[in-house]
Amino acid sequence: MAITDVLTETRDKMGKAVEVAKDDFNTVRTGRINPALFQKIPVDYYGTPTPLAQLASLQAPEARTLIVTPYDKTALKEIERAIATFPNLGASPTNDGTIVRVTIPELTQDRRKEFVKIVKGKGEDAKVAIRNIRRRAKDDLDAQKTEVGDDEVARAEKELEAITKSHVDSIDEALKKKEAELLEV
Repeated sequence: MAITDVLTETRDKMGKAVEVAKDDFNTVRTGRINPALFQKIPVDYYGTPTPLAQLASLQAPEARTLIVTPYDKTALKEIERAIATFPNLGASPTNDGTIVRVTIPELTQDRRKEFVKIVKGKGEDAKVAIRNIRRRAKDDLDAQKTEVGDDEVARAEKELEAITKSHVDSIDEALKKKEAELLEV
């Protein structure tokens, strides 16, 4: 594999890691309800854990209310049960026979701080993933020293560090944004 291929692949993998981190941040709720929080909730649908987004449409008409309209009305009870038992939401779903209406309580200051800790943990996990990608790329570059020479590899390693720094900075930026969003009253 050529040096440019290693760097291109590394850039792509790190970009995907940043996107996964941002999606992960969206699963932590803020003061207003966000349908992204509920999309990945696993619902037992005919014995198979299925993400809620595949079973129903999600709409947030108000700041603390979500309306879940299932595509298959027979899944209503399972959807309601999955939302009620999902950790860290504190959501209270009610089923009226056609839709599930979900309300979330106001966040207390302690709960907000707890969510900030969760988000920081997710951010740290994402940074670890980026460092692991960097380590594998560095190993690939070191393996090429005999073919292209030390100078080329050293130049590529500098570029690798710049790529890594920019992706870690992207995670830090998303983390700051989410933290501000969580602490906003």
